[in-house]
Amino acid sequence: MIYYIKGTLAMKLEGKLVIESSSGLGFEVFVPDSSSLLREEEGAQIQVFTAMMVKEDDISLYGFPDTVSLAMFHKLLAVSGVGAKAAVSLLAAMSPQELSEAIVFGDAAMLSRANGIGKKTAERIILELKDKVDILSPAAAQAQASASGALDGGSPRGDAIEALTGLGYSRTEAALAVASIQGEELAAEEYIRLALKAMAPKTH
Repeated sequence: MIYYIKGTLAMKLEGKLVIESSSGLGFEVFVPDSSSLLREEEGAQIQVFTAMMVKEDDISLYGFPDTVSLAMFHKLLAVSGVGAKAAVSLLAAMSPQELSEAIVFGDAAMLSRANGIGKKTAERIILELKDKVDILSPAAAQAQASASGALDGGSPRGDAIEALTGLGYSRTEAALAVASIQGEELAAEEYIRLALKAMAPKTH
């Protein structure tokens, strides 16, 4: 198993890199379209964490800039019906953090934004990984707790989250925005107003 490759970025091609190791071998490594590795200049010294996929007629390497992305790739591959291309598509569409939050919040709509990921596949990912994902920031953890309690109890926060999802925001976005509002319990309308303000595009 090749865990990582250190070497010179010899070529950048569509959806992949060629990395020349110190031994003179050139490794073809597939990467997500949004990978920070693609921003490196040819000739740069880089380190890529890799997963090797072996089939009867093919051996492929998939590369990531850090171990967090690599771990998420392996978790996605463990889901029935999710192959390397689907996993790479998900990691191209969002960061491991965003993927984790979407899975924990059960946000199939956000997962379905990835190319080639349908609603059924998104729901399967949520079902199989919800208890296995633990890459959450403090803000996400707070949002998760607030959203879960609110939705179970039908509180103003829960009503606000439901209203915001009805306006087209993802459950993840809505829960994070509502959870960020501090202070005493407010009316649902006030949570909605403040959340919309927090999610509004910043102008300069």
